[in-house]
Amino acid sequence: MLFFKLYPDYFCITIRSEIHYKVSNFEISIKYFKEGKFEEALVQINHCIASDASNLEFYFFRGRVFSRLGNLESALNDFDYLVGMEPYNPTYISDRAVVLHLLKRNQEALEEFDRALNLEPLNPYRYSSRAFFKDRIGDLKGAIEDYEKAIELDPEDAVAYNNKGLVEEKLGYKEKSQKSFKKADELIGYKPTQNTVETDEKSGKNGFPTIGGKTQEKQVQETPKSQKLTVSNYLETLKNVLTDKKTQQEFWDFIKAGFKKRAD
Repeated sequence: MLFFKLYPDYFCITIRSEIHYKVSNFEISIKYFKEGKFEEALVQINHCIASDASNLEFYFFRGRVFSRLGNLESALNDFDYLVGMEPYNPTYISDRAVVLHLLKRNQEALEEFDRALNLEPLNPYRYSSRAFFKDRIGDLKGAIEDYEKAIELDPEDAVAYNNKGLVEEKLGYKEKSQKSFKKADELIGYKPTQNTVETDEKSGKNGFPTIGGKTQEKQVQETPKSQKLTVSNYLETLKNVLTDKKTQQEFWDFIKAGFKKRAD
């Protein structure tokens, strides 16, 4: 106590330094993650957990890092821990469902998606996430039903309209899919022109629509049977599907990634 009275600033400086250290490592880990440097991100987030083992946010982020590294068992361990600590947290439950799906434990994954939705029945993104999962396992009609519910709850969700159109297209519902794509375009202010897509006869390559002056790559769609499931492309797409309106940057990241090209 005497030391504290004589040197109060010492404790303040020490506390501030520890907080700064934890925040800095977390920020660095996020930076590496966004750059695709997942091994480096893992090193930094492990430092964070070593310095503050009670911070659930660190475990949540590490679970996602493990997922991107393909270390699914470790990712599941982190999400198991999180759900054990907060059994009614729909975000933890939904992310755990993703990992279960990647581990091909689809029945368990569906149960977790259902549980997350039951906890937040008015959150359109819970329906979108389950819809995307149903699309992946071949339940296309179930996926459309969930996308329609998401749209009912949020009529301005361009992502849900676009993804619903993709599923309708797989089912051969051409007219319905075009309506969905058109609505998605209207919501983001995208206006396709007749000359947007051109064919290069010599190279056999197609031109791609542009958004904001940048060429967009065509989003290749395959049937659930032939589409190769990888950790990176699944999680990247799922991130787009689960866009939270509170995080506007993620929404625009999805837009810049390019909606599926439609023929005029």
